[in-house]
Amino acid sequence: MAMRSAALETPSGKAARDENFPVGSILLPARLRPHVMAFYAFARAADDIADSPALAPGDKIARLDRLAAAIGGAEDGPAIETAAAMRASLDETAVSPRRCLDLLDAFRQDAVKARYADWDELMHYCDRSAAPVGRYLLDLHGEDEALYPLSDALCNALQVLNHLQDCAADYRELDRVYIPESWLEAEATEVGALAAADCDRALRRVLDRMLDGVDELLGTAAPLAAGLKSRRLAMEAAAIQAIARKLSALLRRGDPLAARIRLGRAAYAACIAEGIWKGLVR
Repeated sequence: MAMRSAALETPSGKAARDENFPVGSILLPARLRPHVMAFYAFARAADDIADSPALAPGDKIARLDRLAAAIGGAEDGPAIETAAAMRASLDETAVSPRRCLDLLDAFRQDAVKARYADWDELMHYCDRSAAPVGRYLLDLHGEDEALYPLSDALCNALQVLNHLQDCAADYRELDRVYIPESWLEAEATEVGALAAADCDRALRRVLDRMLDGVDELLGTAAPLAAGLKSRRLAMEAAAIQAIARKLSALLRRGDPLAARIRLGRAAYAACIAEGIWKGLVR
């Protein structure tokens, strides 16, 4: 007998409104928003499985495999409603399922891998855990594949920012660390520094080095909005770029061990307004 959806999935309660960046916002074309939200719901369900502290690694992988089977049409029924809705969306829009499958591959890795040796290894993970989101949006809007590298850079920057925001909680709750071990070793420190109440100087230098990498990625991504055919997607991309820049600056000034650092409502609204303006005048 198939599991019920609630039994297969492990909802964390996190929703689009809790994300750092707009998801399916009114900036996007109304006809495409339901598809964006279907993609988000699928990604959220898979991520929650990978992050569940109650599941063993093998159980996580088995559940993620069932989501992959559903995306491929090999499984159906009430246990995989979220994946079935995503598959229906892909059929309707003729978008490749590859983006969904890449995400599942990254989440399978999360089930068994808790450390990253260096920046390149972390970027390889981001290429499957973050970049597929941007590529899906480009595909959905019929944009040029030549823009993939710019989108990848933006999405990977967002992923690292999320890692930095959550570095203490990830270590404490999941024993998962996305900070390059070689960079910690270079500063004569280790992952245990994440258990402290605040950053010491060595860890602070490592976090700043990661933010240098983020800023470099954002520089690579800067021409993305100007190259998009869709004015609405350009607005969204420009707004997200603005949010990322501000969040990077906040993380340089603040301590993610002492408190979760995020934009306030006024700063967030200002970034959205900047995105709208840049989309209009590009």
